[in-house]
Amino acid sequence: MATSAAFAFFVCFLISIATFHVCFCNAISSSANHTRNNITCFENEREALVKFKQDLKDPSNRLSSWDIEEDCCQWAGVVCDNFTGHVHEIQLRSPFYLDSPTITFAEYEAYMSHQLHGKVNPSLLDLKHLQYLDLSNNDFEGTSIPSFIGSIANLRYLNLSYAGFRGAIPPQLGNLTKIHFMGLTGGFDDHKELVLHSDGNLHWLSGLVSLQHLDMSHIDLSKALDWLQVTSNLPSLVELHLSYCRLEYAFSPSSTNKINFTSVNILDLSYNTLGSSVSGWIFSLNHLVTLNLMECGFYGPIPSGLQNMTSLKVLDWSGNPSNSIIPSWVYSLHHLESLILQGNLLHGAMSIAIGNLTSLVSLRINSNSLSGFIPVSIGRLSSLIILDLSYNKFNGTLPKSLWQLGKLEALLIRYNLLQGVISYVHFANLTRLRYLQAGGNSLTLKASENWVPPFQLEILNLDSWQLGTQFPLWLPSQRNLQYLSIANTRISESIPTWFWPSFPNLKYVNLSRNQIRGEISSLRNVGRLYVIDLSSNHFSGTLPLVPSNLMWLDLSNNFFSRSIYHVLCGKGEEPNNDLFFLNLGDNLLSGKIPDCWKHPYLQMIKLENNNLAGSIPNSIGQLSGLQSLHLRHNNLSGELPRTLQNCSFLRVIDLSENSFTGSIPPWIGNSFLTLIDLNLRSNKFSGDLPHELCRLSSLQILDVAHNNLSGSVPRCFANFRAMVEINNSRSPIFYYIGYGIADNLFLVTKGRYVEYSTTLGLVTSMDLSRNNLSGVIPEELTKLRGLWSLNLSGNHLTGRIPRNIGDMRQLESLDFSLNQLFGEIPSSISRLTFLSHLNLSYNNLTGSIPSSTQLQSMNDSSFLGNKLCGPPLTSCNPKKPIPPQVDPPGSEENGEGSLEALFFASMALGFAVGFWIVLGPLLFKRSWRIAYFRVLEDISHKLWDFIS
Repeated sequence: MATSAAFAFFVCFLISIATFHVCFCNAISSSANHTRNNITCFENEREALVKFKQDLKDPSNRLSSWDIEEDCCQWAGVVCDNFTGHVHEIQLRSPFYLDSPTITFAEYEAYMSHQLHGKVNPSLLDLKHLQYLDLSNNDFEGTSIPSFIGSIANLRYLNLSYAGFRGAIPPQLGNLTKIHFMGLTGGFDDHKELVLHSDGNLHWLSGLVSLQHLDMSHIDLSKALDWLQVTSNLPSLVELHLSYCRLEYAFSPSSTNKINFTSVNILDLSYNTLGSSVSGWIFSLNHLVTLNLMECGFYGPIPSGLQNMTSLKVLDWSGNPSNSIIPSWVYSLHHLESLILQGNLLHGAMSIAIGNLTSLVSLRINSNSLSGFIPVSIGRLSSLIILDLSYNKFNGTLPKSLWQLGKLEALLIRYNLLQGVISYVHFANLTRLRYLQAGGNSLTLKASENWVPPFQLEILNLDSWQLGTQFPLWLPSQRNLQYLSIANTRISESIPTWFWPSFPNLKYVNLSRNQIRGEISSLRNVGRLYVIDLSSNHFSGTLPLVPSNLMWLDLSNNFFSRSIYHVLCGKGEEPNNDLFFLNLGDNLLSGKIPDCWKHPYLQMIKLENNNLAGSIPNSIGQLSGLQSLHLRHNNLSGELPRTLQNCSFLRVIDLSENSFTGSIPPWIGNSFLTLIDLNLRSNKFSGDLPHELCRLSSLQILDVAHNNLSGSVPRCFANFRAMVEINNSRSPIFYYIGYGIADNLFLVTKGRYVEYSTTLGLVTSMDLSRNNLSGVIPEELTKLRGLWSLNLSGNHLTGRIPRNIGDMRQLESLDFSLNQLFGEIPSSISRLTFLSHLNLSYNNLTGSIPSSTQLQSMNDSSFLGNKLCGPPLTSCNPKKPIPPQVDPPGSEENGEGSLEALFFASMALGFAVGFWIVLGPLLFKRSWRIAYFRVLEDISHKLWDFIS
């Protein structure tokens, strides 16, 4: 009985305590809420923030509440302490940032307008309790990082990354002894130079004993020789990001014992030059979880020391040329969750042991030369979310086990040598798939008409697959598609009515290199299209109306006809202002080029191979960012508009095969200082070659052939530096804004048109043929040692071939034919070991042909019409008259001498020889004649019987 009473008393006691606790806590909570609702910021801190705002430019009115609200704790970006009311945080990171590869110019402008500008006012020092300051992603217009920030004593968080600061990092930041997070990421200026740098050592970091996260990426630390010793001794450091800091070595051998990264879990040293091999101290960091050594200049096999880093979960070794197979020890890193080995020149097969890496979530080994079959064991990587095997040489069929990876979200196998049939059944388990990029393989997709895929794709690339002649009927189910590319898939029907409405989020569409036919009236209400590529199909009719926010439009190589006015000038809507790539070439377009160019971002215009007439409109001068202009092979006429000189960034001008008149404007040489290609071939330009062209030091291609130019060849053409230097780069002429654009050019060389794109960086050419130029060939031209092709044929040039012609070692094609040159061929010409085409015909040259393997392998037509002796000529008769200086029949387009004359001569000779071989015996042998006519008689009887 006593026990029961005691137990009842104990329960009542617990209930009483619990009730008291609840009431007490509720009372405190109520008091706190009351305090929060009535608290206001301090007047001195409000005044400090007002002064801070006065030095800022706020184009989007992000800080409008700073004028309306009296209580600064209610202002946007200001956070106060709930109890004291002191300002604790300023969060003014730009809310709009660039995180998409398909960013439009409208979005870019929105990003720019949301940035704060101006300078940082020292009034922040009056915020004595400030712990958090984030000004990242703004633009402080090249001002220095304020040194007074180092005096904000209570600061725990500082983020000034991508904020437009310039100059040296102030060492006063080392006074922030309570700081936990410091982000100082810099950036590049217009000349690709880093805008932030360190004036000397980083000793000022040594006192930041509480620092856990340090990001100094994109800051020039080349003078900070102590970077490793200082950062490795920060006792609390967990993350260190020093990407692209121009670090040139990883350690000093005498100080390796001072390296002590005891707490660092994440280390990013990517895009630095740390030597040809990995420093040993890195292998000792057994506690590292993430290691990024992308493009650090390492050579040779992936170092085996990495296998000892037993805590490593993320390894990025991309861009370090290994030129080896995947080491066997890599397959034993069971703890790895992300393995990135892209662009390492790896070759050989992938081992079946890849199945041992069962913890992998991401496997990226793209852009190598791996070959063989994809191992069946890859199906054991059940945790895999991202698989990227693109740009390798894997062959055979895809293993069935691959389709069992149910967690896969990204399957990237583009541009391999894969073959076989993929059935819709294979995709049954891939319910999470969002990115499927498999183009550039010889695969066939077999799907039933009723198939509904189990996934919702955002990106789909099936280029070069066999999909059948019709658009896949399962496509409309992919409502989330943003990127669609089914180029070169043998589709030949018209675009079905369901196609465009099915993809409300579509940004990129590529249907090129098919046989799609029909007309397209409008694309204005299709998704959010930024990129449209319908090139190389059979579309006809007028050009479609396009969205006003379109960035890339390629409708080339079709049968579109009539005007281009509504594409450029709009129809019922504002004209397109985001466009930076326009290709309407190789169609049947006619009419004038409209005078409504108002596209501030346009970089490339391609309207070649159409029937456009009239002159170039003056408004083209408003395209201040234009870099490439292709108007080749139209019916354009008139003089070049002076407004064109406003397009000062032009690098390619191709106006060939038109009827432009007047003189070549001198302002071309004054305005287009970055010009690479100037092609005015086959027009009606007259007058002298302006000496101002000599200022175009970047010029690789000069083609003014087939005009009416007169005067002499300017000696200052030797100033074309790009033709002087020997270029071994095969890089194309490349532009980039959001998407890469590799330009292509048509060049006449060796008598035929050749298109250059991927090897355009190697091409240097000067063609002045088929004009009325006179005088001598300047000896200065022989300074163009990097020149690949030189054609001066069909002019009235006199004098001798330049004595030092052999200095032009890179020449592959040389044509001086159809001029009035005299004297001997210089012996130095034998040094032109790359020469594969030579034409010196129809001049007044005398003497013997210099001896060299190249010259003696030439056709004798290269020397006709002169008084020359020796191989490859079979005879030498100094009394033989020189044929008159007339153009060979039909040579008006090739400018290469007498090739067609030789063709007709050889045809006549062949006819004569054939005549006598066949009919000669019939004339002199009676029995053959009788047999021949009997055969003819039998044939005639049989034909008569057949007809009757």
